[in-house]
Amino acid sequence: MNRVIVVTGNRKGLGFQLTNHFLNEGDIVIGCSRKSSTISHSNYRHFELDVSDEKNVIKMVRSVKKEFGKIDVLLNNAGIASMNHLLTTTYTSAQTIFNTNFMGTFLFTREVGKLMLKNKSGKIVNYSTVATPIRLEGEAVYAASKAAIENFTQVSAKELGQYGITVNALGPTPVPTDLIRNVPEDKINLLLQHQAVKRLGHFDDVLNVIEFFISPKSEFVTGQVIYLGGVCG
Repeated sequence: MNRVIVVTGNRKGLGFQLTNHFLNEGDIVIGCSRKSSTISHSNYRHFELDVSDEKNVIKMVRSVKKEFGKIDVLLNNAGIASMNHLLTTTYTSAQTIFNTNFMGTFLFTREVGKLMLKNKSGKIVNYSTVATPIRLEGEAVYAASKAAIENFTQVSAKELGQYGITVNALGPTPVPTDLIRNVPEDKINLLLQHQAVKRLGHFDDVLNVIEFFISPKSEFVTGQVIYLGGVCG
């Protein structure tokens, strides 16, 4: 049976590209977003939900279990970014960032992890950002939400490793998507100066690391965070 892959936040951007890539590879892909999808494929299923909505996340995973009986790969792709000075960041904005970035990752990891546990195998990939190790000014809350994901990734790897489940994280440099559309150019350039390879990321850069993490040959790789671009501090 083909792999069953869940990609959260896949209506556009990297999630959309990843979904189409894996569909072209012959995999079954389950996606979700707060709006309807434009993807039409016999091996694709879409759920409209907020990734921080516990009841709907549980309902989605149960539906996938009923139809396919397993989930082989979880890509916790859903995320939002916001660049504001700490003193001008509203509570609502901070709460929204943590709900989407961290709580969404937590809920999907927990629920998909239960199904993977029964099958004694699974690959989970979470998303961090180079803004976290760089400590980029203007991204205090965003970077903090991703730092939480890194710690969560490493602890989850320990808790799930005995069940044949690996949990790793990818920390991309900015990739030209809607996620960074409203970030000032000077801030992007400042971030790039902290990298060994001073350019924006490409989809293939992200895909390369994801395919490494989810490869059957990577069953001994878990609890790791890989940053793209070479973070120089």
